[in-house]
Amino acid sequence: MARKLFYLFTFTALLAIVLIHFFCPPSLYLTSLSITLALLILLGLYDINSRFNVLRNYPIIGHLRYLFEFIRPEIQQYFVATNLSGRPFNREVRSLVYQRAERVMDTHPFGTEHDITEEGYEFTQHSLAVKKVPREEASRVLVGTEECSQPYLASRINISAMSFGAIGKNAVMAMNLGAKLGGFAQNTGEGGLTPYHLKEGGDIIWQIGSGYFGCRTLEGDFNLEKFVAKANLNVVKMIEIKLSQGAKPSHGGVLPTEKITEEIAAIRGIPMGKDCVSPAVHSEFSTPEGLLHFVRKLREYSGGKPVGFKLCIGLHKEFMGICKAMLKTGILPDFITIDGAEGGTGAAPLEYSNRFGRPINEGLAFAHNCLVGCNLVDKVRLIASGKIVTGFDVILKLALGANLVNMARPMMFAVGCIQAIRCHKNTCPTGVATQDPSRNKALVVKHKGPHVRNFHAVTMESFLSMVGAMGVDHPEKLKPEMILYRLTEGDSLNFAEIFHYIEPGHFINNSEIHPFFAASWAASSAEQF
Repeated sequence: MARKLFYLFTFTALLAIVLIHFFCPPSLYLTSLSITLALLILLGLYDINSRFNVLRNYPIIGHLRYLFEFIRPEIQQYFVATNLSGRPFNREVRSLVYQRAERVMDTHPFGTEHDITEEGYEFTQHSLAVKKVPREEASRVLVGTEECSQPYLASRINISAMSFGAIGKNAVMAMNLGAKLGGFAQNTGEGGLTPYHLKEGGDIIWQIGSGYFGCRTLEGDFNLEKFVAKANLNVVKMIEIKLSQGAKPSHGGVLPTEKITEEIAAIRGIPMGKDCVSPAVHSEFSTPEGLLHFVRKLREYSGGKPVGFKLCIGLHKEFMGICKAMLKTGILPDFITIDGAEGGTGAAPLEYSNRFGRPINEGLAFAHNCLVGCNLVDKVRLIASGKIVTGFDVILKLALGANLVNMARPMMFAVGCIQAIRCHKNTCPTGVATQDPSRNKALVVKHKGPHVRNFHAVTMESFLSMVGAMGVDHPEKLKPEMILYRLTEGDSLNFAEIFHYIEPGHFINNSEIHPFFAASWAASSAEQF
């Protein structure tokens, strides 16, 4: 805050000198200039003893360096970045979400701006025999194994996990209103099920992380009584156990102290005045078998609602250990959410965000193969999560083995996010990722809720239209060989050639496991991760 005041003071002082020179009456000119110069001299004396090297060597004018650094993200985004160069999401993608959210024209003129011969370019092949896709049937997937007495007919596209705390209450309510209007579900994130998730009546996927927020004891352990009270609410349709997150795998959640209000502390059951850091692992289980018994327990005490878990694929043997535990115990999750390392978060250590976890395509293909190899793929639904925005993104994930997808940051764009990259500072300028009431009020729920509904509806329509254009009459018929990956001009591979796809029951019926999987399968265990 002190540095920002310095930037403001410096800018104001320099501006004052310019204004004095051009607009000050002659009678006040010397007085005004003297006061301004005196203030600048005091600032310069302070700078000479500053802890910042630049200011010690370049008093007063050195503040311009920090001022320019402060506004650098805006300069980069609005004046430097091209339509395709921005990250995490470029302007083309952000504009598409805004247009679809407002239901204005989202077509693109004059041809693609992508280099379609560039290595890594992903595309699909069209068909002259365009098929008609049954909209209602193709838009939904039934989630729930035989042990599930309250299966959920889920939309192919849902809102991914975002906690109240990471995003503000108005953003939570706007997304929930959008889910209600559009007939899809909102994942609470590990921050817990809050009154804001319930206010608009949209379907809820309640995520339970290692901190057990909303169903924990004062010591941080799982509290069954609190779980039962919330899990049996009518709007809670599914329950997701968070094992790891793509943006910070094996680290636990982080909510900076700047964003923790008394309300959030009360909802989560945490103290004020320090960062809220979830444990890296769960205290309720420590083995694959233990995880599945916890799944069964939550399913039983939620009245038979679908229960699954979310993770980013890391060590192959650990996910295979979970698959072995399914075979050994006969306990199956209703769904598994695969998160990609490219997924977003409100706050994460840079190294974890940059260097841990497998990308969504790689992790999803691997998880799908494991379920196929164990003859479980028809019983357990796969959900893909991680930088999914467009209809083509949905097609790609379903072709790799997913049954449905979750979207987070696109839903933030739909409620007004401008990718200011201040999610961790509580200074979000649009009121989306902040707990500051003065900023939060900028997001009007009744206006932005329909935007979420619109984005979902138009993206779903785009997805189903593209499925038909591929000559496919149902999303379940999408296959990895239908998606191509450019190597060089005139040369590409399909995803079935890039990833190692195996036959059903391969891990059960073969004495010789495919070389890609053999070592990890041999090292995996149902008794330990």
